[in-house]
Amino acid sequence: MDLKSGTRKFIDFPLTKIVIGVAVLIIAMLTVQKFSIDFIRHLGLSNELKSLIAAVLASAVSLGCYYYLFKYYEKRKISELSFNRFGYHALLGLSVGFSILSLVILTMYLGKAYTIIDVHSISFLVPALALAISSAVFEEVLFRGVIFRITEEKLGSILALIISSSIFGFGHLANQNSTIFSAIAITMEAGVLLGAAYIYSRNLWLPIFIHFAWNFSEGGIYGAVISGSGLNKSLVTSKISGSELLTGGAFGPENSLQALMLGLIVGLLFLWVARKQGNIIAPFWKRKNS
Repeated sequence: MDLKSGTRKFIDFPLTKIVIGVAVLIIAMLTVQKFSIDFIRHLGLSNELKSLIAAVLASAVSLGCYYYLFKYYEKRKISELSFNRFGYHALLGLSVGFSILSLVILTMYLGKAYTIIDVHSISFLVPALALAISSAVFEEVLFRGVIFRITEEKLGSILALIISSSIFGFGHLANQNSTIFSAIAITMEAGVLLGAAYIYSRNLWLPIFIHFAWNFSEGGIYGAVISGSGLNKSLVTSKISGSELLTGGAFGPENSLQALMLGLIVGLLFLWVARKQGNIIAPFWKRKNS
């Protein structure tokens, strides 16, 4: 094997692609955050609007870096960011994310663990909007676009889903008030759900909109804790108290039993439909033998 072919194999190796993709996205995000803060602070806007502009810029850079990196790296059309059926994926994603969180909060309310104390103006939604946009786009491009998609190419859909979901879930251990249970909950309810949504749609927009609606509903509308966010403004000021299995405790409703069950059930439904559509990819050793 000559040096040139060896270098090409190394560059095309899945783990190499993942490391490069993750590094480029993180460096791009840190860079745009630094320069956007320096630029936006001179605009004379409120802090909430500054954070929203910064979130939109960061999201645009994340999408742009992903698109152009893999367009030239893998020499292919980036179909996972196609605008084909964009409206359908957006509406479905918003509906799924909002519905799951609404049912989680409703369960808490019926269990007398959730009480509305005050309702504020629409402007109180802006910080949550900024957070939901930036976290949904960056995390989905990173975890589903890079880690899941590239792992799936070799190991197949199911193993890639287990691996990417586990990295996503246990990555939340760095967040305040996290526990092993909360990491497992995030793995099963969100990691599986979002990965399965990608397998079903073969498009990043669906998991992006589910993720956005989940975070925006949880912190922005219902005034609950979003793990790792530090959000302090929401449309509703609420009081949450009661069993940790019902409320999620200090980590927030994502740590609740009903969130785990609902997210996992919807994720499995996406997988079931994806299987019927023929969207489940077998690992490479099974493909060779078929």
